[in-house]
Amino acid sequence: MKNNTILEVKNLSKLFGKNKKAALEMAKGGSNKVEIEKKLGVTVAVNDVSFKVERGKFFVLIGLSGSGKSTVVRCLNLLQKPTSGDILFEGRSILDFNKKELLDYRRTKVAMVFQSFGLMSHRNVLENVAYGLEIRGIKKDERESEARELINMVGLEGWEEKSISQLSGGMRQRVGIARALANDPDILLMDEPFSALDPLVRQDMQFELLSLQKKLNKTIVFITHDINEAFKLGDRVAIMNEGKIIQIDTPENMAANPANEYVESFISSADKGQIYSVKHIMQTPLCMLQPKDGANRALKLMRDNGVSSAYVVGEKLELIGILTLEDAIKVKKGEMSLNNAIIREILTTKEDTLISDLLSVAATAKYPIAVIDNENHLKGIVSKAAVISSLV
Repeated sequence: MKNNTILEVKNLSKLFGKNKKAALEMAKGGSNKVEIEKKLGVTVAVNDVSFKVERGKFFVLIGLSGSGKSTVVRCLNLLQKPTSGDILFEGRSILDFNKKELLDYRRTKVAMVFQSFGLMSHRNVLENVAYGLEIRGIKKDERESEARELINMVGLEGWEEKSISQLSGGMRQRVGIARALANDPDILLMDEPFSALDPLVRQDMQFELLSLQKKLNKTIVFITHDINEAFKLGDRVAIMNEGKIIQIDTPENMAANPANEYVESFISSADKGQIYSVKHIMQTPLCMLQPKDGANRALKLMRDNGVSSAYVVGEKLELIGILTLEDAIKVKKGEMSLNNAIIREILTTKEDTLISDLLSVAATAKYPIAVIDNENHLKGIVSKAAVISSLV
């Protein structure tokens, strides 16, 4: 089986102070960071952290202020040099890189997006986005062409010549993301990039980032203190406390099986709609038929199952539409054909859709929402009641 791990952190520790060796020994012996700092004057920012990040996945580190999450992400591109442990990129230790290899790693393999945007006020939008390409010596026409494509991709078409001071916070962060993507890095490191934004702008940026990640298949290591943001974005989430990782899991598994009381308390305020997806609440449709079955068969199925509509599918369960009880009676009476009676414009969703994203749709749905796969096969249905009750 192919190893899909692009980044691996092994027993990473980062300490600040003079007597680091003794502090490491205390940490290994079970002393907490308060005890170590009190006795030795050494701050333990990160303590024996290990995790793997799969290529093309969204890995989120979450914790309160001082938990060590931002220090970890700064070690991943050696802005902070680890005190002990190792960091492997595609199986090779970045601690063994020479100056040229480290420079290449920082320029082409990883890119950082900061909370404070980190943009240059004396350059316009186009020049900011193209900056990394300029540093690499890419010709002006080529780098500006690539920068314009990325500016369009992040929704800022027409703003290329604007100064940074003319942009809103959300727009500045879009520029920051476009600039990070300009060198086509394998990994994006994002340190609380949306925490300074207004809530509505923050939601928009989360959606945009997810869309970009799926489109470009980038690996993202994302830092946040917001559990809802972590669960919305992360394929896997790691909760940190006092420099240690307490639990790593998918949002669903973490919510269902918290490792301890700290994790349980930390995620207790999480919006369930951001954790659970359609696959957790969908049901098998009780009443399905094919067009060849006819009105009498449809009416019998509805009566036997106590429902007032049936899902019409093809031979391979591909979804065609819905037939209501009222229209089935009209077909039986000869008032309309079965083909004309099938309602084909119906609401559909996918198994991995978050329940929170389905709430507004479910509120106005006349019939249960059909769950389909990429080939339009009917996988299940979701009722309005199931959506609402799952959030309670």
